[in-house]
Amino acid sequence: MLMKKIILSLLIGLFYLHASAVEGMWIPTLLKRFNIEEMQKMGFKLTAEDIYDINHASMKDAVVLFGSGCTGELISGDGLLITNHHCGFGQIQKHSTLDHDYLSNGFWAANRKEELSNPGLTVQFLVKMEEVTSDVMKGLDNGQEDAVIQKIITENIAKIKLKFAGKEKYLADVKPLFYGNQYFVYVYQVFRDVRLVGAPPATIGKFGGDTDNWVWPRHTGDFSLFRIYAGKDNQPADYSPDNVPYHPKKFFPINLKGVKEGDFTMVFGFPGTTQEYLPSQAVKLIINQSNPTKVEIRTARLALLEKCMTADPKVKIQYAAKYANVANAWKKWQGETKGLVELHALDVKAAKEAEFMQWVNGDAARKTKYGNLFETFDRQYADLGKYQVAYDLYNEAIIRGSDVAMMVSRLDFLGKQLKDTLAFRRSKQALIQSLSFYTKDYDAKTDGEVFPALLKIFLDKVEGQFLPENVKNGLEKWKDNPRLKKIYFSSILTDTVRMKKLVTDFDANSLKKLQKDKLFALITSLTDYYSTHIEPTYNQINREIVKSQKSYLAAILEANEGRRMMADANLTLRVTYGKVEGYAPSDGVYFKHYTTLKGIMQKLDPTIADYVVPEKLKQLYESKDYAGYAGSDGEIPVAFCASNHTTGGNSGSPVINANGELIGVNFDRCWEGTMSDILFDASRCRNIALDIRYALFIIDRFAGAGYLLKEMNLIQ
Repeated sequence: MLMKKIILSLLIGLFYLHASAVEGMWIPTLLKRFNIEEMQKMGFKLTAEDIYDINHASMKDAVVLFGSGCTGELISGDGLLITNHHCGFGQIQKHSTLDHDYLSNGFWAANRKEELSNPGLTVQFLVKMEEVTSDVMKGLDNGQEDAVIQKIITENIAKIKLKFAGKEKYLADVKPLFYGNQYFVYVYQVFRDVRLVGAPPATIGKFGGDTDNWVWPRHTGDFSLFRIYAGKDNQPADYSPDNVPYHPKKFFPINLKGVKEGDFTMVFGFPGTTQEYLPSQAVKLIINQSNPTKVEIRTARLALLEKCMTADPKVKIQYAAKYANVANAWKKWQGETKGLVELHALDVKAAKEAEFMQWVNGDAARKTKYGNLFETFDRQYADLGKYQVAYDLYNEAIIRGSDVAMMVSRLDFLGKQLKDTLAFRRSKQALIQSLSFYTKDYDAKTDGEVFPALLKIFLDKVEGQFLPENVKNGLEKWKDNPRLKKIYFSSILTDTVRMKKLVTDFDANSLKKLQKDKLFALITSLTDYYSTHIEPTYNQINREIVKSQKSYLAAILEANEGRRMMADANLTLRVTYGKVEGYAPSDGVYFKHYTTLKGIMQKLDPTIADYVVPEKLKQLYESKDYAGYAGSDGEIPVAFCASNHTTGGNSGSPVINANGELIGVNFDRCWEGTMSDILFDASRCRNIALDIRYALFIIDRFAGAGYLLKEMNLIQ
């Protein structure tokens, strides 16, 4: 009976009918049709046009895609931007050395001349978005083969991009929704001169570290400040000392009154990926095979990195960003699996699929069109399962597992381009330009620990059919750690001076020399086998699955015609809304909706790196000099949680109140709700946001950079 109640509570109308008020990542252009009335009933005081308008300044003009996978927002008329500390972490780390350790000590530019440039970092403003489904589908008919269909779609998308790019003034991107049942074009203005303005020390920006990652209650000052620069015409420009701060159409006013439980909140940003419409077969594969495999390899990798980083302060700086990147998904996958199991996700999916089939079987035409979908999924996922573990093992342990393996991939690719003079020149130049960053953050001793350990895990776990003959025949020798280390450290690839010269002078003779290098030969034998014997089949099976998913979604859309449906996130601008609220993750436990500086002091433990607190912050706590930033309880607020449906990519997103004012910066989800990418549960899924008052308090009282506040519009 209990199981039945759990399943029924999670079913919404007809299998995948419109989502509840707090579930969904909604397309801005459709808010007026499907969402704004509900938002206003929940307390929102503005209009759909205040959020998204292509003819007048709106909130969309104050939100950017930061880098390749985060969100940021404008907080001044001079291009000042706030995002998460972990979103800016890579840039902060690149600027850090033992002499200027901005990770440990923080960084604050005293004036605009001291702001640090970040080659390669971009921010993108959405200019407009528009549905182009009919244009993408032009020329298609039911009788065409898959290859022909894909060719026509690709050609149509290229024409659409060319049309909307405006002679390269803009970047145009076309993305599918609902597995290709719908298409939108997104037009962006890309700014290429983005400078670091300020960041707190890691003891604030990463307080709680990996211990608290994905966990509530949270006490992390997860923010960093950047500034967008433009040419004298306020248009995008390459870096130049002559560039000036960008003047945006819109920036967010900042509310200092804070939040209370039940307040309306809206998150506006670029969520990366959700998979809400996966069939039960896919969820089973994730729970039982894919997530456990990836977690096991990353557990070993993190342990080795931590050991080396603890032993050497230089290595700690070099590998800080790499460690954080590895750890983030590692912990998320564990929470996701736990949540899916506790919510009986397989039973929930099965119940939804049974309802779907009832609808299908109610009409002869539907039965002919959709009646075999789940039998097809059974077969496809059975085929995929044979390859999924090998795919995950290769990716986690070999292809992306170590620094040297990633460098081998780039050199191998370069060698394969030797016959294409233009492509070779471009790739070689790009590799040369990246070498300074690579060598700065490469430590042979550390990577020499990681590579042999991950190779052994890989060889112990992977089935023989997924290994090249030369490795399969010498299996035990490749598991021999001392022997492998000898090969590793005798390689030209682990000597940065020799490796730099090799890349700079790279030609056909260099490739021949590399191919005699035992380490290069071992890694390329594995990666070549992967690319010829595993990846093609794995990708083909997935293409077939996507085709079935498209048919599945077409049926769901047909059944729910005229009702709102959430399209899975795909790193495009979306709106999600909910309210400030705590939650009960387990029996007898309730978490309130906010945390304070007092909680930081309660966690303080100088013997644990994650819970070290800067002396100045301790002094500020003791002095209670909180004027202008304290909450109604007299404490400095640090973070709050709310029921907005978020995912990766929403990191750094503005959290906005009912008046359209900035109240926080989104940075995480609670661990109990990380399965929300696959199955959303309104009772336990919470986004976690930095309270903007804590960021301002740190900028002003801790960093002494109060001059930055003068740029902002602060609402008392």
